[in-house]
Amino acid sequence: MATQHHNALTRALAGLPGPLPPSGVVHVAIPHTSRFTIVGNHLAQHAELSLVAIGIGVHIQSMPTGSEVGIKALASRFTEGETTIAAALRELEAHGYLSRTRVRLANGRLVTRTVFCNQPGAALRDGTVVTPVPLVAPAPVPAPLVTPAAVPVVAAPAPAPSPSPSPEPTPVPEESHPPVRVPSRTAPKAARRPLPRPRELTPELRQTASAILAGLRSHAKELVLSEDDVEALVPGVAAWLERDAHPDTIRHALTTELPQPPKHPAKIVKHRLTVLLPPPLPGAHELAPVRRTLVIPLQNCDGCDRAFRATAPGHCRGCRNEPTATAA
Repeated sequence: MATQHHNALTRALAGLPGPLPPSGVVHVAIPHTSRFTIVGNHLAQHAELSLVAIGIGVHIQSMPTGSEVGIKALASRFTEGETTIAAALRELEAHGYLSRTRVRLANGRLVTRTVFCNQPGAALRDGTVVTPVPLVAPAPVPAPLVTPAAVPVVAAPAPAPSPSPSPEPTPVPEESHPPVRVPSRTAPKAARRPLPRPRELTPELRQTASAILAGLRSHAKELVLSEDDVEALVPGVAAWLERDAHPDTIRHALTTELPQPPKHPAKIVKHRLTVLLPPPLPGAHELAPVRRTLVIPLQNCDGCDRAFRATAPGHCRGCRNEPTATAA
């Protein structure tokens, strides 16, 4: 098969008119009759997009409307990882090729609606609203096998004169339009929390924290930290020890359910020391029982039927003092 393919290219090169360039690519352009996509040079030769972003943009443009083009779907289709694909999609969003918004369906479910624009610069210059259209290739049409002599030459009909002809616009080369930068529609990322630090990094805390970090590889062979990593992560472990966390508890939090394979062990340890930091143990005054206020119930007086507060039924103060006033 390789020899036949090579011979076919050789015959195609022999049929090209004019001399071939001494170096560089030589295009053998064969017209497509089915399954093709028109891609602009503003995307294929974009000066600020990465090669992964250009390839993903061309792939999304070739897919029909309704196809799954999320990070998970693209990662299952190509060999690039989810991080690389997510970065490429953000590049396409920043340059206006891609738009991802969260919409709610009629049944109440939230979905991500992805819109791809094949000419974002033209849409912004003209001020028009881009409507998503189905990107479906036309049905294959069998080409008739005819010789060049059998093709009749038909003269194009002359255009009908218009009452008020307007001058044709002068074509502007594509290079004169600089790429339009569109701000990203994604929410800004929250700032990362700093590594916790103890109130006072004593020599005892430093020594214990260094021993815990250096011995992590004995419990998880993936967590091999350098001396610089241990020195930088010592304050985080010291903060845990200051809050009365047992060394076994710290090792369990740092070595359980690690991602496979862990590419950056120091970053994983720093993230877990920051996010999983336990609160300080409560003191004796915080564990004291809460004092409850005694509420005296209402009673109806047996003499005047007035309401008064007392622990047991009986007479109100006025009825109790009435015999004393009568005697006086």
